[in-house]
Amino acid sequence: MTFDSTAKEIIKNNILIVDDHPFIIQGYKNAITRYNPKEYEFFIDQANDCKSAYDIITNPETVVFDIAFLDISMPTYEEKGIFSGEDLAKLLNEYMPNCKIILLTMYTELLKIQNIIDAINPNGLVIKNDLTFDELLFGFDKVINNEIYYSQSIQKMIDQSQHETIEIDLFDKQILFHISKGTKTNDISQYVPISLEAIEKRKLNLKKLLNLQDGSDIDLVREAKNRGLLF
Repeated sequence: MTFDSTAKEIIKNNILIVDDHPFIIQGYKNAITRYNPKEYEFFIDQANDCKSAYDIITNPETVVFDIAFLDISMPTYEEKGIFSGEDLAKLLNEYMPNCKIILLTMYTELLKIQNIIDAINPNGLVIKNDLTFDELLFGFDKVINNEIYYSQSIQKMIDQSQHETIEIDLFDKQILFHISKGTKTNDISQYVPISLEAIEKRKLNLKKLLNLQDGSDIDLVREAKNRGLLF
C-alpha cells in the first residue's frame, strides 16, 4: 500500500448561520458544503433569532466559529439588548474575536450601509437581492481567504459616494426632513426660518442636484436617503 505524501490535509472550519428563514439557511448550507470539498470540511451550527444565537455564542461549551453569516433583521432578544445581526456581530467580536463576520441585509440606503461598515467593519457585507448561488460561493471564497467582500450593489453605492460627494446646508436638511414627514411645502416655513419662495427654490435645487428635475417629493426623499443626506 502506498500513500500520497503530497495530499493536502483537510482544513476544518466551524460555521455559524443566523437567519429567521429556514430555507435561506439551507441555501447557505448547500453552497458552503460544496466549496472545495477536497480541501475543506465544514461544521455548521445555526440559529433563527437573536436569542438562540446569543445562547450559542455565549455558551462556554460552544466551539469557536471561524466564519459567521448573520442576517441583520431578525426577531430581537430585548432582555440582553440584542436587537439585530449587528448586535450579534459585536457579541461575536467580544467572545470570538477571530471569527470572520459576513452580514446580510435588505437595506439599500447608503447611510445605513456606511454606518454598518463603520460600526462593525465586517469581512463580508451582502445585500440579499444580490445573492445567487454562484455569488455566495464567490463571496465565501473571498472571506475564507482573508479578503473583504462587498456585494455588487454595496460596492456600487460606495463607489458613487466617493465620486459624487454632495454637501447641503442645515436649511436643506431641515426641508428634506419635513418633506419626509409629510409636511406640505406651504407649511415648512413654520419650522424653517426662511421664506416660502426660498424653500421652493431650495427644493428645485435639491432635485437638480440629485438629477430629479421631474421627480416628485417622494422621489426626492427616496434619493436623499440613498445618498445619505437624510436619516
